[in-house]
Amino acid sequence: MAVYSIEKLRNIALLGHVGDGKTALTESMLYLTKATDRLGKASDGNTVCDFDPEEIKRQFSISTAIAPVEYNGHKINVLDCPGFFDFVGEVHEAIRVADAGCIVVTAKGGVNVGCEKSFRMLTKAGLPKFFYIGKMDEEHADFHKVAADLREKFGISVCPVVFPVMNGNKVDCVVDIISGKAYKTDGLKTTEVAIPDSAMDYVEEYKALISENAAEASEELMEKFFEGEEFTAEELLMGVSAGVKSGSICPVFGGCAYTGAGTTALMDGIINYAPNPAEGQNDMTAEGEEFKLDVNGAPALYVFKNVADQYGRLSYFRVVSGTVDGNMILVNNRSGAKEKLGHVYMIRGKKSIEVDSIGAGDIGAVSKLTDTTTCDTLSENGALELARVEFPRVCYSRAIFAKGGSEDKMSTGLARLRDEDPCMTTEINSDTHEQIISGMGDMHLEVICSKLKAKFGVEVTTEEPRIAYREKIRKKVQAQGRHKKQSGGSGQFGDVWIEFEPGEELDLEFGERIFGGSVPRQYFPSVEKGLRDSIKKGVLAGYPVVQLKATLYDGSYHPVDSKDIAFQMAARIAYKKAIPEANPVILEPYGTLKVYVPDEYMGDIIGDLNKRRGRVMGMNPAEEGMQVIEAEVPFSEMSTYAIDLRSMTRGWGTFELDFVRYEETPPTTQAAIIEEAKARMEEDDDE
Repeated sequence: MAVYSIEKLRNIALLGHVGDGKTALTESMLYLTKATDRLGKASDGNTVCDFDPEEIKRQFSISTAIAPVEYNGHKINVLDCPGFFDFVGEVHEAIRVADAGCIVVTAKGGVNVGCEKSFRMLTKAGLPKFFYIGKMDEEHADFHKVAADLREKFGISVCPVVFPVMNGNKVDCVVDIISGKAYKTDGLKTTEVAIPDSAMDYVEEYKALISENAAEASEELMEKFFEGEEFTAEELLMGVSAGVKSGSICPVFGGCAYTGAGTTALMDGIINYAPNPAEGQNDMTAEGEEFKLDVNGAPALYVFKNVADQYGRLSYFRVVSGTVDGNMILVNNRSGAKEKLGHVYMIRGKKSIEVDSIGAGDIGAVSKLTDTTTCDTLSENGALELARVEFPRVCYSRAIFAKGGSEDKMSTGLARLRDEDPCMTTEINSDTHEQIISGMGDMHLEVICSKLKAKFGVEVTTEEPRIAYREKIRKKVQAQGRHKKQSGGSGQFGDVWIEFEPGEELDLEFGERIFGGSVPRQYFPSVEKGLRDSIKKGVLAGYPVVQLKATLYDGSYHPVDSKDIAFQMAARIAYKKAIPEANPVILEPYGTLKVYVPDEYMGDIIGDLNKRRGRVMGMNPAEEGMQVIEAEVPFSEMSTYAIDLRSMTRGWGTFELDFVRYEETPPTTQAAIIEEAKARMEEDDDE
């Protein structure tokens, strides 16, 4: 692959809803530029970007793929992003290293949730935006309606610059309004044709929209616009290019990826209007200061993605300064470790093309970095640290179990997959002792489990995680614990009277008010230890006891037989006697919930929260026309909320849930918890 100067580079992320044709568009670009010798289809499992076995099986993208396209002396690094919301972390990675974004929608489906979310993400990142309206060969496809809908939804910055002219359900040609020319694609060949008379009204309409927005590029163009003079093609091109980079113009293209109609026009548009890496917005350091890409600076790169398997790791990076080659040793700012790059590659799908060097602004990959993870910065002296990607919080959890005693292999596989997926977490729940895997949704975790089997040979099952309940008492009681053991020789003797009552702290509050030395001071820690061991298991369902205050107030001892272990046992006996008489109750964890939804879903969400025993605390406006509903909810009702919320809001809703406190469970809920605990104990006994 040729080496390109920074002026000839374009980095663009393809975003949009699942199934709207991002991978097909990438495939069309590769085929028309002869990077591939056949046009792959997702349904056939032979596309360049959907190469992972999981993607082939499911027929949609689950990770961002890189596809460099060489066209007209330029290199366009296409980042093909997944559209399924469970894999939004991959989109964040792509946006982090892109200089522009192209939102793909269909001429039949039009503006959808994925389109709107993509627009908001690109706007938040400050990136220029393109639209591509594809699948023009589908029945009821209507470019002009979708273009109008886009303009209504996103404002006057949306301007069609290339539109298709239809002949039945086929694209006859596409019209480039800027150049005033029409083009017809037949196989690999694109030729200029006359603009059909039927398209002239749209040419005039769209040209007026473009001219109005392009006039803002300079005072000279603005003056010419108000004088009613028509812009030349060169002036329009200059105005649109400046408008795209400033964000005042979002050009709209159209076509059909499978026939190639409109694909070369889109590539021309990316080259003409999208910023090169030197023109793109400045990066940010971890301290929040601007960092400008430097072609001639000391070598530095930013790792935005890792791919792991049983053999190792492939790290995708963008060069942010100087030139990087395989002979270099760079320092990881986070860890301080020195990393020898070895071989560096250009990546096209699953194909690695070894190159001598990669220049500033370009995207490449390196294998076998030992101490580098996603979002790390490598530089010559390790002093540079660029801002890390802000990934969304995990929102869906399952307990995961290895089949056939492969826990060690499962743990190894999960650690490797966690390395490539920042939107996945794993932990051992200290209360339930379950291994918990968390991600962005059910599909996300399903793919992770499939990868464990495919890449690491581990079959797993998942279950709803157990809730870490607690138990407490509600009244004051007193009990004696007397432990006496005599079996020849030295015996054991401990005798205590303990008062138990509800406490203020979650942890055990232990005190004493012994008078006259009825229990020697050296045994106080033994009594406390016996109680701390006992509260690990409550009397109702075996959950830990909290908010317990225990006061040792009397007892007796034997000068020979009393020992630490005897007083520990005596404390346990007192505990077992007292707690059942102290009106025990089960506590469940409650969390503060923030749900972000559009206005039209407020009623449905509030009604659903009431069914989940939630208490709505308030509603407030949030950014971008969203509303935030604040509530307190029991964790036991929220295990499937990520899936349910997505269903109720057509994918719009997001939420955050944080533990706040424990509260008493209702009687009916408590009875069910106790029955479940008894059944689990019986299963454990049988095993």
